[in-house]
Amino acid sequence: MKQRRLGKNGPLVTEQGLGCMGMSEFYGPRNDEESVNVIHRALDLGVNFLDTSDMYGQGHNEELLGRALLGKRKQVMLATKFGYVRNEKGEVTGVCGKPDYVQKACEASLKRLSTDVVDLYYYHRVDTSVPIEETVGAMSRLIEQGKVRYLGLSEAAAETIRRGHAVHPITALQSEYSLWERGVEKEILPTCRKLGIGFVSYSPLGRGFLTGRITNMDELTPGDNRRNFPRFQGENFETNREWFMEIEGLAAQKKCTSGQLALAWVLAQGEDIVTIPGTKRIAYLEENLGAENIVLDREDLMRIDQARPEGVVKGTRYPERGMQVVER
Repeated sequence: MKQRRLGKNGPLVTEQGLGCMGMSEFYGPRNDEESVNVIHRALDLGVNFLDTSDMYGQGHNEELLGRALLGKRKQVMLATKFGYVRNEKGEVTGVCGKPDYVQKACEASLKRLSTDVVDLYYYHRVDTSVPIEETVGAMSRLIEQGKVRYLGLSEAAAETIRRGHAVHPITALQSEYSLWERGVEKEILPTCRKLGIGFVSYSPLGRGFLTGRITNMDELTPGDNRRNFPRFQGENFETNREWFMEIEGLAAQKKCTSGQLALAWVLAQGEDIVTIPGTKRIAYLEENLGAENIVLDREDLMRIDQARPEGVVKGTRYPERGMQVVER
């Protein structure tokens, strides 16, 4: 698989990694055996960049990767995150960036992942009650201790990125970016480029919307989190389906799926961008990886922009509570 350097001085990773969140939570029932098979298939196909977090399934996702990577750890650039705090019921109670919490969270992740070092350690969401300098300072001490190799931020505002990077070089910023969500283009992506920070696009398939497989809410299981997302609800969903039909038409002309077109579009936005689409199915994994064979020229990109003009997407990308902790 094609590789790209993560940031100015970061590691080489495959331009498409594998997001593992949905294997444990949020997108319907989980099946550990099937998920492990997907991870192994991804490695067999050359994927070397896996993404998880301590909050996915309340640690289950990290434990799953720990088991899946037994004997295979050296093949992988392993990224995890800290910051979200959940109670015993699994409810998110806030975020925490206190230095002592950073240390404890990392040590707990290392244990669950069955590894002695995390390749890329992200601050999942920013705790505005703690200066970013203190949190990144604590993260940098993990590098000194040999527990972490590179530092990352997730859903941080441009000014937060600049301040954190001044304390210790940030290798990567992970934020939502796709045909479905382009807000980072205004200030965040330019800031990363100015500082030499790599960009990791999560939800590059718009939480599955851009695959075209979700045509109505009845297709989602009762426990699927997307039912709570404004873009998937009522008139918003119907309006979003309308503009998306043009994307499907363009994909047909390119002889690819709409999901492949969406992934190729993200990768075409710059060599400093990598994606981490998630899936629990080998067939979808293989389809996603086929996007690297799709070449979009200037005319293709212009036609995609015309099909998806600014302001056409209806609804916020998270429910109100989720929107309160992004880009801080």
